[in-house]
Amino acid sequence: MFSSVRIRLTVWYTAAMAAILILLASVTYFIIRQNVGARADVQAVELADTFLSTVNAEMGDATKPDGLDEGVAAAISEHRFRDVVFAVFDPDGTLIGMSEWFPEDRRHSEWKRGALIAPLKATLTAPGPFQSMQFAGHIYRVYVRHFSLAQQSATLVVLQSLFHQHEFLETLAGTFAVVIPLTLLLAGAGGYFLARSNLSPVVAMSEQARWIGAENLEARLGVKNPDDELGHLARSFNGLLDRLSASFDRQKRFVADASHELRTPVAILCGETEVALGKEGRSEQEYREALQILADESKRLKRIVEDLFTLARADAGQYPLSYTDFYLDEAAAECAKNVRTLAAARHITVTCEPGGEALIRADEALVRRMLINLLDNAMKYTPSGGSVSLHVEERDGAYHLSVTDSGPGIPTEFQSRIFERFFRVDKARSRKEQDGGGAGLGLSIGAWIAGAHNGKLELTSSTSEGSTFTAVLPKYPPSS
Repeated sequence: MFSSVRIRLTVWYTAAMAAILILLASVTYFIIRQNVGARADVQAVELADTFLSTVNAEMGDATKPDGLDEGVAAAISEHRFRDVVFAVFDPDGTLIGMSEWFPEDRRHSEWKRGALIAPLKATLTAPGPFQSMQFAGHIYRVYVRHFSLAQQSATLVVLQSLFHQHEFLETLAGTFAVVIPLTLLLAGAGGYFLARSNLSPVVAMSEQARWIGAENLEARLGVKNPDDELGHLARSFNGLLDRLSASFDRQKRFVADASHELRTPVAILCGETEVALGKEGRSEQEYREALQILADESKRLKRIVEDLFTLARADAGQYPLSYTDFYLDEAAAECAKNVRTLAAARHITVTCEPGGEALIRADEALVRRMLINLLDNAMKYTPSGGSVSLHVEERDGAYHLSVTDSGPGIPTEFQSRIFERFFRVDKARSRKEQDGGGAGLGLSIGAWIAGAHNGKLELTSSTSEGSTFTAVLPKYPPSS
């Protein structure tokens, strides 16, 4: 039952309100009870003052006897209150006078006046002026006042019934006992309704999300109010689905392109092998030509597999960089020298402008691979008789490596996609199978290598006269 968020919210909300209401009711009841008792004590003092004033006045009247008993009797006759008894005792505890008993509670009407004498007499020796007395199952408040008039000492006892006060407190407690459960019931029902209505979009989103899978990643959660917290949650989840959908599309395209790239060399290998084995009595030259084709396609297949493995490890974050200090200008010159043989076969001129010493801390093997990829990419799309240049320059605390070719340039509509894996531009820049070109992974790997060094690789210019790719590498890694 408590697995539901709505139930837990309702229970916690109701429990918190119950604790608050019970605490408030208890404090209120305690304060009112204290005030009721204090008011009863104040009233008893006022009644005693009035009674003694009357006794004093009666004893001072020259037309009447000045005995204490006569004065008490006169005061008793003038002070007749319901639920209040005045009793006067002499120092020996003998009753001098006592008023009649007029109980508010009719159940006490049969009690005799003399039944109160013994309990009242017992209060004379108790400590303190105020006492609580229980009589016949009810609580009474007793006030004892010692006084002296006309050199005669006596004790006045004022007895007040707390019937009305207790009746009021019982009514108050009963009211709390009814109102608090009713309030908690209404609050619990209202809290559950609010929790259910406010969490209903979450339930709807969970139901929608349950049916979203790889086959329908284009589906999105409904957003009723985009400005509240649930709207932000739905938009964040939809953003996640957008990223997942784009990632799935890239993965599908990557697998399809990889399958296509691997299928061609594998098919050539199988075909050439079958042809070589399918006919007996071939000459040595024919076997050499077949083996040369097999070797070329094997190299191409090996390079594609290595590039795929590199990108897979990079995507998984399992390609650690090995930082060393080396001169970038020397590495660039060596890379340019390494490709000049291939460039000469294509009648392409490769030049390198180191631009002075360029000490850098980076992964030398990866940086060299990036340079080779950039030079190889430039030569593939440079026509015979063209030129490729490599330039190294220090600017703004970083090294800029620019590779410029004299090819036909990249159309504007394709420039944003040139770093995608297996992407090739139109036929003007597409590799020819007989050229032994790559699989369209060189720029992707170069962009990853630059990014792994907290740099970037970008196409800085592309016109009909040629294109320039620039890699920006910081001198030192951020942790240095």
